[in-house]
Amino acid sequence: MWGKRIGIDLGTANSLVWVVGQGLVLNEPTVVAVSVEDMKVVAVGNEAKTMLGRTPGNIVASRPMKDGVIADYAMTEAILKYFIGRAVGRTVVFKPEVM
Repeated sequence: MWGKRIGIDLGTANSLVWVVGQGLVLNEPTVVAVSVEDMKVVAVGNEAKTMLGRTPGNIVASRPMKDGVIADYAMTEAILKYFIGRAVGRTVVFKPEVM
């Protein structure tokens, strides 16, 4: 096995990322902020949580998990990409094994 092995717990309030050999590497709110015009991700996790209820009209901050179920697939995908990138780094030669 060449890539990192990571485990992700997507929770309604917080999400956890665990890496074999490193332990818990990420514990952040399951929140994402996106630009309304182009649906580009502006912030994820702690930064996005501070934006809840305080964003300008062109940015929407939301929680894509509702009652333990994915309510917004596109935003959940954005959160997963961000969390995996933070866990394995940006210069990945081998793909991570996600559990």
